[in-house]
Amino acid sequence: MGRTHVALAPKRVITLFQGATDTTVGLGVTPVGVVESWTQKPVYDYLRPALRGVAQVGLETQPSLEDIVMLEPDLIVASRFRNERIYGLLSRIAPTVALDDVFSFEESLTTIAQALGLEEHAQRLLRQWRSRVSGLGQSLARALGTQWPPTVSVLEFREDHVRAYMTNSFSGNVLDQLGFKRTAQQADRTQTLQKITSLEAIPLLNAQVIFILMRSDRPAVRRNLEQWQRHPLWARLDATRTGSVFEVDNVAWSLAGGIVGAGLMLDDIERLLVRPA
Repeated sequence: MGRTHVALAPKRVITLFQGATDTTVGLGVTPVGVVESWTQKPVYDYLRPALRGVAQVGLETQPSLEDIVMLEPDLIVASRFRNERIYGLLSRIAPTVALDDVFSFEESLTTIAQALGLEEHAQRLLRQWRSRVSGLGQSLARALGTQWPPTVSVLEFREDHVRAYMTNSFSGNVLDQLGFKRTAQQADRTQTLQKITSLEAIPLLNAQVIFILMRSDRPAVRRNLEQWQRHPLWARLDATRTGSVFEVDNVAWSLAGGIVGAGLMLDDIERLLVRPA
């Protein structure tokens, strides 16, 4: 979005997408304002201790400019994906940094740290991240033996359809770094997800390991999952036949968007595939 001059070590930061909030907390900074979370409102459970008492500035899809002005920020962290239309207005309130998307968590970490003057902290976090990814990848290879690396699908169930997340997504990025393979249908790096409505398309979801996300705890979402699981084609999936279908936390795997949430993903993968109960 161009060049932005940010004052040295800004203290009053507002974050306008979930990954920015996660990243800012990960850097040890408490924002003065955040947008409402998608679920577990008003903020995700894993961030509540860090965000106790922090003001809300509307929805990620529609932040409140009035609330932002009242908080007198000296830095706003936005995204081109969500906020390009109002970027000019935000920039008149305070220096505004806009990330290209809302799920490239390493880029978010590097850019936000630069704006906050915390580059060394970010580099430490990235070194720790890469070390853990490398170690977990080795542990997965030992645990799965000749079955490593398996193909993997990440499926999010909603009330009336299923979303298959591609490599070019938050969860896809993490799985790719660990060394998982993707099927031909889900290896497309030009898309973030595929929306699937027909039960006849179940074979397109096939993989040796399937992680299932539930968009919400609404009964309709659970009923949709059960409908898909009852279909004869579901029983033919590789992961179904080997008992490798796992339900995981939708917040950590899809909605968090930052390095703290990515670490929670690693926790799940280690618990389910390296140290199963």
